Amino acid sequence: MNKIGKRILAAAVASSVLVTPVFADPSVDDLKKSKESAQNEVSSLQTQLNTVVGKITELESQLSSKGEEIIQAQSDLEDAEAEEQKQYADMKVRIKYMYEAGDQSAVESLVGSEDFSDMVNKAEYVSNVHNYDRQKLQEYVETKQKISDLKDQLEEEQSQLESMQTEYESQESKLDNLIASKQAEVSDLDQQIEEAERKAAEEELKRQQEEAARQAAAAEAARQQAASNKNNSSSSSSNSSSNSNKGNSSHKGTSNNAPSYVSGDAVSRAYSALGKPYVWGATGPNSFDCSGLVGFCLTGRYSRSCTSASLNALPTVSNPQPGDVCVRSGHCGIYIGNGQMIHAPHTGDVVKVASVPSNMRIVRP
Repeated sequence: MNKIGKRILAAAVASSVLVTPVFADPSVDDLKKSKESAQNEVSSLQTQLNTVVGKITELESQLSSKGEEIIQAQSDLEDAEAEEQKQYADMKVRIKYMYEAGDQSAVESLVGSEDFSDMVNKAEYVSNVHNYDRQKLQEYVETKQKISDLKDQLEEEQSQLESMQTEYESQESKLDNLIASKQAEVSDLDQQIEEAERKAAEEELKRQQEEAARQAAAAEAARQQAASNKNNSSSSSSNSSSNSNKGNSSHKGTSNNAPSYVSGDAVSRAYSALGKPYVWGATGPNSFDCSGLVGFCLTGRYSRSCTSASLNALPTVSNPQPGDVCVRSGHCGIYIGNGQMIHAPHTGDVVKVASVPSNMRIVRP
C-alpha cells in the first residue's frame, strides 16, 4: 500500500473512532428513579391482580351455588318424570277397568298409547275419561317441561360462568408474569444501584485522598514558610532590641506582633483534623467545636485554651499569615493562607477548608 493509501486508511479509522458515541453510566439518582417507577408499576399490577383474584373467588362461589341448583333441578326433574310415569300407569289401569265392559278397541287403543301426549290426544275421544285425570296428566307434563327448561338454563349460566372464570384466570396468569418481570427489573436495578453507589464511594474516596495529599503539600509549604518567617522575625528582633519598646507600641486595633506559637505547627494540626465531626463543646481528638479546634491547633493539647469571645478581643493583624486565627462573634478558625481557613462549622458538618467570609477578622494570639 502506498503512502497516500495509508494516510486515507488512517484518516478513516480516526474518523470512525471520533464518531463512536460514548454513553455515560446512569447516575445513582437516575437508577433510583427507574426503580421507583418500576415499583409503582408493580403496585399498580398487584392492585389489578387483586381485583381479578377477587372476581375469580366470586365466580367460584357463584359456580358452587349454580352447581347445587343444577343438582336440585336434576333431582326435581327425576322426581317429576317418576311421578309422570306413575300417573300414566295409574290412568291406564283406571281406563282399562272403565272400558272392560265397553268398546275393547278403544280400551286397547288407550292402553297401548306410547306416551303422555299420545294418551291425552286419544283420551279426548273417550268421553268417560275423567276431567281430573286429564288435568293432572297435563300438569305433570308441564311441570316436567318447566324443570327441564330450568335445568337447561342453569347449565347455560354455568357454562357462561366457567367461560368468565377461564378469562379471569388467563388475566391472572398474565398479571403474574408481568409482576414477576417487573420484580426482576426492580431486583436488577437494586444491583445496579449498589454497584453505582460502590463506584461513587470509590471515586469519593479517591477524591478525598487526592485532596488530603494536596492539603498536606500545602500544609508542608505553609510550615516551611512559617519557619522561614520565624527565622526572619528572630533575626529582625535581635538587630532591633534597643528599639523594642517603641516597636511594640499599640496601633489602635491592628497588630504585627509575631505569634506566641509556631504557626506552621498550627496549620499542620488543622490539616490533621480535617474530616473530624463537629460536636459542640468537643476539644478532640475525635471531634471538635470551633474554639476546641483552634485551641488544639495553637497549643497541640486537647483542651480548651481559648474561646471565640477571647479571640475576638484581640486586634486585627495587618499582614495575615498561615497559623493566624479567623474570628467573629461566636465562631473562629485557623487561617491557612490564600484567603482560606480550616474550621469546625456546625453540628452535622465536619472540620474542613473554607473561604474566609467578609465578616471575620484575622487576629494573632
